[in-house]
Amino acid sequence: MKIGIIGAGNIGGNLTRRLTALGHEVAVANSRGPETLKALVDETGATAVTVSEAARGAQVVVVTVPLKNVPDLPAGLLDGAAEGVAVIDTGNYYPKERDGRIDAIEDGGLTESRWTEQHIGHRVVKVFNGTYAQDLLERPRPAGDPERLAVPVASDDEAAKRVVRALVDELGFDTVDAGGIDESWRQQPATPVYGLRAGVEAVTRALAEASPERPAAHKA
Repeated sequence: MKIGIIGAGNIGGNLTRRLTALGHEVAVANSRGPETLKALVDETGATAVTVSEAARGAQVVVVTVPLKNVPDLPAGLLDGAAEGVAVIDTGNYYPKERDGRIDAIEDGGLTESRWTEQHIGHRVVKVFNGTYAQDLLERPRPAGDPERLAVPVASDDEAAKRVVRALVDELGFDTVDAGGIDESWRQQPATPVYGLRAGVEAVTRALAEASPERPAAHKA
C-alpha cells in the first residue's frame, strides 16, 4: 500500500522502518522539513516529503504528532489522499508534560481522538497510542504465537478499521475492537490498557475495566 506518515518521532520512525521492510511505499514527513529526514530515508528507503505532500495518493495516513501540534497541520491535509483513506491517530493528551490545557477535552468532554478528528476534518482510527515504540521493532510475533501482543483499535469508520486491523496484523500484533471514537477514552493515558503488554484476553479485560474519569495527574 501507499502509506503517508506525518511525524518522525519514536512511533513514526519505527512505523516507517517496519512498513518499508514489509514492502509498503512510505512517504514520511515532519515539521522540520524533508532535509532533516535524510538518515531515516537512507536507512529505510522511504521518501521524505513535506507535511502537505504526505497524504498524496495514500491509502493509509498515520498522524503521529504531539496533540498540541494537531491544529497546526495544513488545511486540506487529506485532499489528495486515495478514496476511502484510513487515517491512523496515535496521539495522546499530556496536559502537564507537553500539550497544555485543551478546553474542548477538559471541559467539553471530547476524547482526544474526537478532538483530532475535528481539526483534520476526517474520521480516524485510534491505535498504537499506548504502544512502546521499541515494541514495534522488537515484539512482533506471527499469528497464533502465545507471546503475541494485542492492541486496542477504536474508530467510527468500520471500513477503515478493517484496513488498519489487517495492517496491524501484518506488523505482527493482534487487535481488539475497542468500539467507536467516543469509547476511545478506554485506551487513553492512565487507563488499564495503556502501555499494557498482553494478549487479546487481557487487553479485552483492561478495556472493560476502564473508568471514564480522567485522573488528576492527566488533567490540566
